[in-house]
Amino acid sequence: MRDLDRIDLKILDLLQREGRISMTELAGRVGLSATPCSERVRRLEREGVITGYHARVDPRALGKPLLVFVEIKLSMKSADVFDRVKKELLFVPEVMECHLVSGDFDYLIKARIGEMGEYRQLLGQILLKLPAAVESRSYVVMEEVKESLYLPPA
Repeated sequence: MRDLDRIDLKILDLLQREGRISMTELAGRVGLSATPCSERVRRLEREGVITGYHARVDPRALGKPLLVFVEIKLSMKSADVFDRVKKELLFVPEVMECHLVSGDFDYLIKARIGEMGEYRQLLGQILLKLPAAVESRSYVVMEEVKESLYLPPA
């Protein structure tokens, strides 16, 4: 990936903050005309710097008000086990994020659910499917203080 210049960084900042901004408005705010600005945005997309666009949806509107974090510890660790865990968790719709981490446990999972009964089912499903899962710890979020996808570009 090549270095990003000042204008690229400004484009990334504005698109993260205002994803629905028009190309004309974006161009004016970064000091370019529309065509060069559009070309820069397309280049940033092509190079994988901009990985996508999305709408943020209130989880309550979809009946998923509960946020849960789960730590999973495995009894065995190998490339094969990690691949099998990855394959299983990629297709669990409630799992929003899954990270292989260092520390006392192996995976950190972030999931959205409707109610505690669903959580119990989800945890059972995850633990049954995962090879070598020996321990789990769960944290039900009482209040979401801050959640952001914004990455400061500078």
